[in-house]
Amino acid sequence: MTRLAEVERSETGRTDLVVASLEAWDGVWRRNQYLVAGLLRADPGLRVVFVEPAADPLHGLAMRRRPRWGRGLRPVRGVPGVAVGRLWTYQPTKILPRRLDPRVDARAARAVLKVVRGLGFTSPVLWVNDPNAAALLEATDWPALYDVTDDWLEAERTPAEHDRLLRDEATLMGRCAEVVVCSPGLAASKGAVRPVTLVPNAVDVAAYRVPAPRPADLPAGAVAVYVGTIHADRIDVSLCAETARRIAGRGRLVLVGPAPLSAGDRDRLASAGVLLLGAKDRSEVPGYLQHADVLVVPHVVTPFTDSLDPIKYYEYRAVGRPVVSTPVAGFRDSGGGDVTVAAGDEFVEAVAAALPAPTVYPVGADLPVPSWDERVAQMGEIIDRVRRSARRR
Repeated sequence: MTRLAEVERSETGRTDLVVASLEAWDGVWRRNQYLVAGLLRADPGLRVVFVEPAADPLHGLAMRRRPRWGRGLRPVRGVPGVAVGRLWTYQPTKILPRRLDPRVDARAARAVLKVVRGLGFTSPVLWVNDPNAAALLEATDWPALYDVTDDWLEAERTPAEHDRLLRDEATLMGRCAEVVVCSPGLAASKGAVRPVTLVPNAVDVAAYRVPAPRPADLPAGAVAVYVGTIHADRIDVSLCAETARRIAGRGRLVLVGPAPLSAGDRDRLASAGVLLLGAKDRSEVPGYLQHADVLVVPHVVTPFTDSLDPIKYYEYRAVGRPVVSTPVAGFRDSGGGDVTVAAGDEFVEAVAAALPAPTVYPVGADLPVPSWDERVAQMGEIIDRVRRSARRR
């Protein structure tokens, strides 16, 4: 069968999509999950394989965690409006580190290709979010788009990792039919290389505006709450510790979300009185935001964080609570009356001044906020353009 015939059969029958994601499909929904779920609901003929980051059992051992193998291919259940069998996740296993196995990404690409073919996907569109999936692009002739949500070239990495990211990015920027970015910062940097399309993040507005009960593990009394990934690339650990010590006796700093931190950073936060509550299912998140006296964004300000379009910006806006943020992208230029932008000691004092909040949810929660439905429509148009580009080719 010719390439053109494969594309035509895919378009006249089922529509197939392979998403190489930076995050797993779990209860903590991020950009990819909202967009993919929305696309599946909008197109009854769509099928998706959602490729998760590989499990790394040796790294788990090195971090003193129980080693875990990849979970392989699994049907996703429980997504409203999406029948079982239309959405699959696949997690491979990374046996050896790249320094010992330079072909690790190529091996993962072959494993993905085998899984996709086994499901009967003939000529899917490839949606690359994880730069490591450049190997999958090279191993196939699938029409592809590159969805850039973080500028990993600006993150602190080893020289070898940085060189690999440079090579992968060059492949993706050069060979993908479309490049999508989530922030104005990325639009400026990546748009200097080639044309890009800006598709910002959003929020499930309705879910965040239904009053939720106070979560049982949220401390009594006043609380300053952060919801998001608690990672050294984003979080200013020293600023969190200083803030927690400053508000001690008046309130508690609570960090909600996955926390891939070093043992030393965890100890620093705990000794300062910071409460780490761990990852929460997306259905639970609105309750933590709604019952915060003040929502905080204690992020480091770096070229990497300047490349982001924080989903929490939209989530925070949806619940109408006061916000104190360091001068990072999204919040820095928000211009909202309930957002205080400050750094260092001024950030600490602004959080202290906001405790306890004089009002309760939902003051200001009726302001317009972009919804994921809008972004799903944008991404659907882009995927259609990628598919048409394959037919022309």
